[in-house]
Amino acid sequence: MVCLEDPLRPEAADVIAKLRLAGFNNIVMMTGDSKHTAQNVARQVGVDDFYAEVLPEEKAGFVQKEKAKGHTVVMIGDGINDSPALSEADCGIAISEGAQIARQIADAVISEDDLYKLVTLKELSKLLMKRIHFNYRFVVGFNFGLIVLGLFGIIAPATSATLHNGSTIALGLHSMTNLKREKKEDSLNEVS
Repeated sequence: MVCLEDPLRPEAADVIAKLRLAGFNNIVMMTGDSKHTAQNVARQVGVDDFYAEVLPEEKAGFVQKEKAKGHTVVMIGDGINDSPALSEADCGIAISEGAQIARQIADAVISEDDLYKLVTLKELSKLLMKRIHFNYRFVVGFNFGLIVLGLFGIIAPATSATLHNGSTIALGLHSMTNLKREKKEDSLNEVS
């Protein structure tokens, strides 16, 4: 008798727990493997639900149904069979060691053999959205202020243009700063 088994990544259960803390819910595993194997892995890693012996079109159909319910769907896959679902998801994430087609179709590729990169990706996306919202509020508020000051004749058009251009450059430079450093600063402020 020969027994073959794909080893479970040692960090898988911890990554699932950290993804929940990061805001993910309804974490589902879909696999082409047998029900027995899938059930064993699902129990070990702590997913909410699992589907076994699933064909590629069934994975894509599941993603479509979840999106139709109004859910945002993030699909993580590494194989040819995952490609249709990766393309249907709101965000498809491929593992760099996976099939080339999965990497080409995915919106993001995790470049290292480390599932913790999924948590890092979620944290960075949250920080990036925070930065985008700040930039939007700043631009609208600052430019509105310049328009009001210009309308009342408090500042000259040349001064308004200079301030506008200077703020655009400053905001662009701020947008180029490291998001991870911003995360560390936020963590230090929370501790203080």
